[in-house]
Amino acid sequence: MPTQLIEERYQASQTTWDKIADSPEFKDLMATKKIFIVPAFIFFVIYYFALPVLVGYAPQFMSIKVLGVNLAYLFALSQFFVAWLIAGLYVRAANDFDRLSKDIVEKARSDNGKGGK
Repeated sequence: MPTQLIEERYQASQTTWDKIADSPEFKDLMATKKIFIVPAFIFFVIYYFALPVLVGYAPQFMSIKVLGVNLAYLFALSQFFVAWLIAGLYVRAANDFDRLSKDIVEKARSDNGKGGK
């Protein structure tokens, strides 16, 4: 492929990307993703670091027996379930993100006159 053709395609794709990035639909998508991802991340980090903090600063509390096992072990085990729960919630949310992304791409394609594919 000639270098000039590659450069023209690159410029066209940059222009398309700039239009997509500046569109209100794309900005809404990024805001929607942020609404889910940031709180989920903050919650998980706090939950994850709560175990070593509680074991270090409240060992009496974490050594309470529940069902024959101390609370620290149950808390550590619960972190697996919380991680799976967050992952499952993200998969569900990602389906919506994908749908919105597809709509944005289809709109960009129709604006460029390329039609469907």
